[in-house]
Amino acid sequence: MGDFNLALVIVAIVVCVLVFLFNIYLLVNYQHPDDANQAYFPKFVVVFGLSVAAISILMLPADVANRQACQRAIYNGACSLTLPMKDLWLAIYIVDAVLVFFVIPFAMFYYEGDQDKSVAKRIKSALLWVITTAIVCALVLGILYGLVGKVDFTVRHLSSSTTSFPTSWELSSSQQCVGGGTHQMNILILLPCLLFLQCSAYSAAASSEKTWTMRTTFPEYVVALATIVGSVLFSIFGGVGIACLPLGLIFSFIRRPKAVITRSQYIKEATELGKKARDLKKAADALHQEERSGSKGRKWRKNVKAVEKELLQLEDDVKALEEMYPQGEKAETTWALTVLGYLAKLVLGVIGLIVSVAWIAHIVIYLLIDPPLSPFLNEVFIKLDDIWGLLGTAAFAFFCFYLLLAVIAGAMMLGLRLVFITIHPMKWGGTLMNSFLFNVGLILLCSISVIQFCATAFGYYAQATAAQEIFGHTLESLKGIKYLYKYNVFQIAFIVLAGLTFVYYAAFGWRRRKPSGRFQLSG
Repeated sequence: MGDFNLALVIVAIVVCVLVFLFNIYLLVNYQHPDDANQAYFPKFVVVFGLSVAAISILMLPADVANRQACQRAIYNGACSLTLPMKDLWLAIYIVDAVLVFFVIPFAMFYYEGDQDKSVAKRIKSALLWVITTAIVCALVLGILYGLVGKVDFTVRHLSSSTTSFPTSWELSSSQQCVGGGTHQMNILILLPCLLFLQCSAYSAAASSEKTWTMRTTFPEYVVALATIVGSVLFSIFGGVGIACLPLGLIFSFIRRPKAVITRSQYIKEATELGKKARDLKKAADALHQEERSGSKGRKWRKNVKAVEKELLQLEDDVKALEEMYPQGEKAETTWALTVLGYLAKLVLGVIGLIVSVAWIAHIVIYLLIDPPLSPFLNEVFIKLDDIWGLLGTAAFAFFCFYLLLAVIAGAMMLGLRLVFITIHPMKWGGTLMNSFLFNVGLILLCSISVIQFCATAFGYYAQATAAQEIFGHTLESLKGIKYLYKYNVFQIAFIVLAGLTFVYYAAFGWRRRKPSGRFQLSG
């Protein structure tokens, strides 16, 4: 058992290093050329934030492996070389909250500040914005905590007589209480714990149920509210992303260029793209003039969003044209790599579709139907663990991480289509730091909800873990919030949005997206 625990510690260290290096690779390859060799503080925040988000998701499988390492011990502390998971979870939550509500907003305000100002003035301006935001948030949280910062636990009041310790017990389903004696003892038992036979708990009347109200701690309340906000975003982006992530890859293969176009076709399309680029430049210059004149009204912001959308579409059109007409000495090699890239998208899309269907089926079978029809994926992970100790844990980690990727995919899809969401696209070699910071904050905010969702969805496999202790009855018993969990609001919203996205892709996914507004490509 000691070797297994040591292996767990080594794997945890190696994974953290690999995640950090991979995030540096993403930053270097996604960053915009204008941010090269500058904006070092926002870059550090991006790498650190992405690492925290990825590690927080992977901590849940580590928590399960940590529990399995001590499965033969009377309690977890009885075996050595395990990870202090509860302390690590609390540290991750604190770091996550500080990044989302303080560090990332400060980095965004600093990065978007007036470049003509000195560094000290930009820091001062960013601090003023962050401090103002923090004061408002603190007042709102303090008022909410003072008014409704309590938990309602449903309990059952049971009574039983006492008796001298007998030499043999004569209890049965018909006689669940001890007899004799005159002293009475009262027992309060939480309903989820009623699986343990406590006198006449099963046959007690409904009138024995009572509500036990107590005030939760302020840190727990803040974590709970952050989880609620993240759960709303997770239900929207995750529900859309669980469908658009695999289907987007599959339909990208369907819409792929089938053959190389002729030079005359290339010149014609390139000319049209050039005209569109000049029109966009004129529109952007006009908007800059309006900004300098101080007329930044609602119409101006709407036009800015329209130009941003058309610019993104133009970049996609240019990339598609370059794919259809590769140039240079290695044109044939470039075309072969393009074909292989679309084949890889098809394979990954099919695999992702299987995982997405498994996720949706598991949510319906295990979470929405009461009692659950089957443990489903929980049982799969357990059987994989029987084959090799960390195989089920690895599969568990894959499903949790896939859910986070689905959230990112959903945010990217909706961000390009909804008017009221600011566009912060992630493009290879063309992502500005403010877009990076926005998406990192979104990922961090949703990562807590992904953890809570996975801990609930795989409760049978992840039982007796530190994560379940933290995401216990406190979160699901808060006043005003408990009904969201009682009636599975987030799970139902997730499934509904996933279904609507599947229908959308089935109806329109095969079509090539056309630019909107007055900028149009030739047929």
